[in-house]
Amino acid sequence: MTQRFPMTPAGLEKLRAELREIKEVHRPQNVADIEVALDHGDLRENAEYHAAKERQALLAGRMSHLEGRIGLAQVIDPTQTTSDRVAFGATVTLLDMNTDEQIIYRLVGEDESDVKAGKVSIGAPIARALLGKEAGDDATVRLPKGEREYEIVKVEYKRID
Repeated sequence: MTQRFPMTPAGLEKLRAELREIKEVHRPQNVADIEVALDHGDLRENAEYHAAKERQALLAGRMSHLEGRIGLAQVIDPTQTTSDRVAFGATVTLLDMNTDEQIIYRLVGEDESDVKAGKVSIGAPIARALLGKEAGDDATVRLPKGEREYEIVKVEYKRID
């Protein structure tokens, strides 16, 4: 059985937009770069040609990766979830028991994760520690630097951009 990759509708659209940009902008530019480099003559000593061919391989690899992820996407819309428990797509407000600081994380697919924006991959240690819990529960996260204790303040399911 093929593994599916959970992601939000916004995450899927982001991957589709990146794929479109590669196909419509970067790849045509790369083809033009290769043509210009070919006009420079001897390919053995043509750094522009080799760089353009390397870029071509990188673009092809990224396109293949994106097409695979899009094809295996399991789109889950957080706005359609009514649970009080933490699951994929949840926006979770936490209280760090060590610092009394409130932190908000959104649990998203691995292609969407961006810790600086508060988007944490569903496979991250913090997400795994929160899954299935509800407001009022404590969660212990085991990290390389040691354990962190959190209290779940609020669990919401809303649109993730």
